[in-house]
Amino acid sequence: MKKYDLDTPSVLIDIDQMERNIKGMADFARANGIKLRPHTKTHKSTFVAHEQLKAGAGGITVAKLSEAEVMISSGIDDIFVAYTVVGREKLERLMRLMRFATIAVGVDSIEGAKAISEVAIDHGRVVDVLIEVDTGLGRCGVTPGDAAVRLAERISDLRGIRLRGLFTHAGHGSKALTPDDLQQIGTLEGGLLVDTARLMKAHGIFVNEISVGSTPTCKISGRVKGVTEIRPGTYVFNDGSLVGLGLVRLEECALSILTTVISRPADDRAVLDAGSKALSSDKEPIPRIGGHGIIKESPHSQIERLYEEHGVVKIQGDGDVFKIGRKVEVVPMHVCPVVNLADYAYLVSGEDVVGKIAIDARGRAQ
Repeated sequence: MKKYDLDTPSVLIDIDQMERNIKGMADFARANGIKLRPHTKTHKSTFVAHEQLKAGAGGITVAKLSEAEVMISSGIDDIFVAYTVVGREKLERLMRLMRFATIAVGVDSIEGAKAISEVAIDHGRVVDVLIEVDTGLGRCGVTPGDAAVRLAERISDLRGIRLRGLFTHAGHGSKALTPDDLQQIGTLEGGLLVDTARLMKAHGIFVNEISVGSTPTCKISGRVKGVTEIRPGTYVFNDGSLVGLGLVRLEECALSILTTVISRPADDRAVLDAGSKALSSDKEPIPRIGGHGIIKESPHSQIERLYEEHGVVKIQGDGDVFKIGRKVEVVPMHVCPVVNLADYAYLVSGEDVVGKIAIDARGRAQ
């Protein structure tokens, strides 16, 4: 079957480009002597996760225990939950999962650490934890330096917990305005963690893992001496935001949404059959390209509005691309939430559909 024979909207994965993306990041990690632990929230697929492991990843990252459950069911047994696991019910689930896999979790407070300790003691287990450090995103995470050391000291006194390392996520790298801005964010991301670990060592606290995340910054922070692990996610497909940052070319984006032009109400406006139920509402933070996604056949046109079932395009350039009934491919601006909207994806090579995979962990947000 040819990809343009598929009904729309459909998720397409260029399997050849995806494999190049996977190999490229694995090669980077090997060349820099660091571990690669990709974040599966981008693809939510056991098929893709196993492809990453076969290429050299040393384990995977997830955001939620429900994602870990899906990955463990496929035989994956080394997982970092890069999230603060809070609540007795979730911690009981964690204890059950630890029978089948090596699992570490994130923590950024003594309250969270004590809760993990109590449940672990009840079950006769020891849970590996990594302290989350805020290196500029302003989301979760303890302040680097003294505050992180104080938390580490208190965690070290708890039974049922083993402090394995530090981790961070410089998600604000996606909003960098220039390459110099991105370089600064990535260098600071790795440097703050390494400096914090050095300060901990001076206080007699030793950690083995210094883990950084974020596809835009990982090839910067991953080169900082002392960093041991990177956790990129988006790289497996790439997306419009990375094109906008100048980190990848449009043709290096492996995932697209096949859509159909369903209306042409004005010379400068077309409507696609992919709205907010097929494309993320996330837009490029700096309106350089794309809007809600980049249309491969007309990259300068803007998907400027989304309704549930409609994507409204402001046409720039060749209007013949947007004849009613024509199918076009949209590279999402933010690929991670888009994948979570679909039950399955088609694997394509060139113009041919060569397979179909389940998005096994879609909707797993618990």
